[in-house]
Amino acid sequence: MKKNLLLPFLALAATVFLFSFREKKPHVLIFFKTSGYYHNSIPEGIAAIRQLGEQNGFTCDTTTDSLQFNKRTLKKYAAVIFLNTTGNVLGDEQQKMMEQFIRSGRGYVGVHAATDTEYDWPWYNQLVGAYFKSHPKQQQAIVLPAHAALKGMPSLPAKWSRWDEWYNFKSTHWNKVNVLLTLDEKSIEGADNAGYHPIAWYREFDGGRSFYTAMGHTKESYADPLFLNHLLAGIKYAIGK
Repeated sequence: MKKNLLLPFLALAATVFLFSFREKKPHVLIFFKTSGYYHNSIPEGIAAIRQLGEQNGFTCDTTTDSLQFNKRTLKKYAAVIFLNTTGNVLGDEQQKMMEQFIRSGRGYVGVHAATDTEYDWPWYNQLVGAYFKSHPKQQQAIVLPAHAALKGMPSLPAKWSRWDEWYNFKSTHWNKVNVLLTLDEKSIEGADNAGYHPIAWYREFDGGRSFYTAMGHTKESYADPLFLNHLLAGIKYAIGK
């Protein structure tokens, strides 16, 4: 009889334990608001990041609503991903909330057009590491590994040939970021980055962590295992895993 009475309590305890375990998964907010060019690869990007989360122990929410950048909402997240955002996407109050978010030790991931975002916000320029200046036509190019390393970053070919839209940058902070990948400017037409062309980097900034990749314009990027593993390493870094 006592055993029968004990079973419901054991079941309840197991449920609470499992619920608590699941709740420990880091939460990530995918923000994809645009006030300029809209990338039609955004849905593929969202789906790919969700799948990465399912496979690697983090959960994702998505929004284009800048009002979600408030203290109560942001405290749920370990990192925010700016997925092909463009233009001015946050108001003054939301910018303050984003700054507080990073200063609390959280993370930021910028994908491709995240550098084509918030040109009038100097703090954001430092967070993301550079601003978009221009791009030539989409084309095949050679990506080269740089000296910096990031935990979990996959081994890439010594010369990684891939098709994408390749950005040139301005307002750069190369001396403050850890460059992971550079572009071989001899491999493309229209390169305009003074001979040194970082396209992926990370840094600690203002109490938090930042990772940026210039790749990710095309739909095909989000089905490319090499790119996805590269992006996953950046997300893990941002969330502190």
